Amino acid sequence: MKPHDAPDNDQPSSQRPETDEDGLIRLQKLLAQSGVASRRKCEELMLDGLVEVDGEVVTRLGTKVDPRTAVVRVDGKRLPPISDKVHLVLNKPRGVVSTMSDPEGRRCLGDLVADRPERLFHVGRLDTDTEGLIILTNDGDFAQHLAHPSHEVDKTYVAEVDGEVHVRTIRELLAGVTLDDGPVTVTRARVVGGDPRREGSNRSIVELTIHEGRNRIVRRLLDHVGHPVRRLTRTQIGPVTLARLGPGEMRELTVAELGELMDSAQL
Repeated sequence: MKPHDAPDNDQPSSQRPETDEDGLIRLQKLLAQSGVASRRKCEELMLDGLVEVDGEVVTRLGTKVDPRTAVVRVDGKRLPPISDKVHLVLNKPRGVVSTMSDPEGRRCLGDLVADRPERLFHVGRLDTDTEGLIILTNDGDFAQHLAHPSHEVDKTYVAEVDGEVHVRTIRELLAGVTLDDGPVTVTRARVVGGDPRREGSNRSIVELTIHEGRNRIVRRLLDHVGHPVRRLTRTQIGPVTLARLGPGEMRELTVAELGELMDSAQL
């Protein structure tokens, strides 16, 4: 890693280093065991002034910190604290209810994590007929802060819609649309596929990014501009992407993903 490169840390967030009898750990050891870089490279990052603890640059090698409470940053990137909490991301299949149990016996999120020992709950929700990313955790503070309207992160969706989506429609979305329950801000919008002019086709594929969490907001938004949604997938939540996660599959958030989400939630 070059001195000014941000750490590329894809280590699962639950893999945490062990502390000494005092519950403390040397800072360079914490960085190395969290997957930032080798021990020697972590020492170089400290000496170069790229490591902060609780807002203060730390350059003295051997400095010990409490990994459960210290707010550590490497080149500005947050390193999550040690915790016994779990933070998972699941690719919710279409037709699965966004609840941990369902009195009507429908397939729900709880069925997909039935083999997990933790008591998990979901952060936000997806419509039953919407598929894609949803975060599951047993960390109440994290969930509450991340779901709060003032802290909501960008969420990206890919929608298959009726009709040809013109440039003017994309401009209308980006300019902001007002629905019955208030205005909606669209951060990004573009047509990514489909050609309704092709024989036998009458659909387009649109990708858009919003930070709203209101009920069926994407479907109502696209219906408002004249393009009812046929199929909808959430492909990204902040830094967390769908990538190769198949329907019904889940994984732990990486250290880098969790750190960025914690920053977004002001934790």
